[in-house]
Amino acid sequence: MVNIATAIIAGVLLSGAFAPFALWWLAPMGIALHMYSISQSNRPYLNSFIFGAVFNAIALHWTSTFVGAAPWLILVLLQAILYIPLGLVKQSSIAWYPLIFLGMEQIRTIFPFGGFGWLRIAYSAADAPYRQIAAIGGAAALSGFTLSISLVLFSLYARKLYILPLLPVLLLLIPVNLQSVGSVRVLMVQGDVPKLGLDFNSNAKEVFKKHVTESKKALEKDNNVDFILWPENSADVDPFRNKDVEKSLNTFAQPLIIGAVIRSQGLLQNVSILWSKKEPEIYVKQHLTPFGEYIPLRTLARRISPLSDIVTDITPGTSSKFFSFASGKVAPIICFELVDDAILDRAAAGSNLFVIQTNSATFGRSAESAQQLGISRIRAIEHGRNALSVSTTGISAQIDYKGEIIHQMPIHRPAHFYAQSELLEGQTPRDRAGNWALVGAFIWLIALGARRKRLYR
Repeated sequence: MVNIATAIIAGVLLSGAFAPFALWWLAPMGIALHMYSISQSNRPYLNSFIFGAVFNAIALHWTSTFVGAAPWLILVLLQAILYIPLGLVKQSSIAWYPLIFLGMEQIRTIFPFGGFGWLRIAYSAADAPYRQIAAIGGAAALSGFTLSISLVLFSLYARKLYILPLLPVLLLLIPVNLQSVGSVRVLMVQGDVPKLGLDFNSNAKEVFKKHVTESKKALEKDNNVDFILWPENSADVDPFRNKDVEKSLNTFAQPLIIGAVIRSQGLLQNVSILWSKKEPEIYVKQHLTPFGEYIPLRTLARRISPLSDIVTDITPGTSSKFFSFASGKVAPIICFELVDDAILDRAAAGSNLFVIQTNSATFGRSAESAQQLGISRIRAIEHGRNALSVSTTGISAQIDYKGEIIHQMPIHRPAHFYAQSELLEGQTPRDRAGNWALVGAFIWLIALGARRKRLYR
């Protein structure tokens, strides 16, 4: 029972590394404590399951905000199962723990239902002094280094100090060479919604009007912008079918990038639109949120929660799209796509500015928006791109390529901000290496395990 209690405490500590507390140093501490817990446990697989369950239950509690406990608990269960393999280290060596943890973390980014990589350890490190490792080796390397720190902390308990795992800190000496090719001035609009909840857009036209009102108010004072940026779901009334919405959009002299839900050839799509009077350009969201934008296993889901019947399946897009503004090449990234490595890779390769459009109204004032902001910061570092993240309800923010927040807007309040953002070209070392960066992270952790395989049993 003592070891189970220790696993629970370890899960609690690790959850504290993510918002709302966002104390990055709790991640290596919590993981090191779990290493200790396993080393003392006679039931390492149960121990690991409980650790994963506690961690996910706390950090993902926001998923229950308006849908109740059942979907949240099922998500926690599915995620916790993928922590069970950590128990394998009891039969070999704790030195293999970082390798197994990173391996399972990568699996969670793609499985099940396209993956749920929301709680990658890297995403807790947005304020860590070593966060720039993401620019060298990506999110995987940043997670790997955090796990390496945990191994050093565990070695202190074992009285066999092992400092070799800290060697990757030298990666911070590798230069990141990016070039500015100009800048854009963007009006970021957080129009807010009439009320938080699943029915935030029960009157979708009202959400649209709130974004129009906030935009017009800002433009009356200063209309010198290259484009206006609205969030996901800011125009859930199809602007191609509703003449009033189309007419209202056409009153703007400046280009707009808006988030909308449209129906094309009978298919419902979540899109980002570069609106112009002549020929709007459309990007269709590729990576949809399971159980949010479509329902896998719908018959089973209906038995678990009747709320599944209110979700109409959205059809995903099949390719990336970039919007051009003079020297600006803008990559629209819609909400959950942030956790898809392949989509972010393509965005970095084809653009010099990220715009992240999201809608957090269905999660109220929970930690979801702050956690997403942490992910956005790491992605900006990883790919060497400045990012403009805008939400219907907040937290909307301007982020630079080093992960610093230049400005952010408060939650659930109409607001706007003028962002002067540099357009950056060139590749980070991580992007030049491509998938070899991930391979390198695994090779490093294999070397750590093999080097100390007879220790820390």
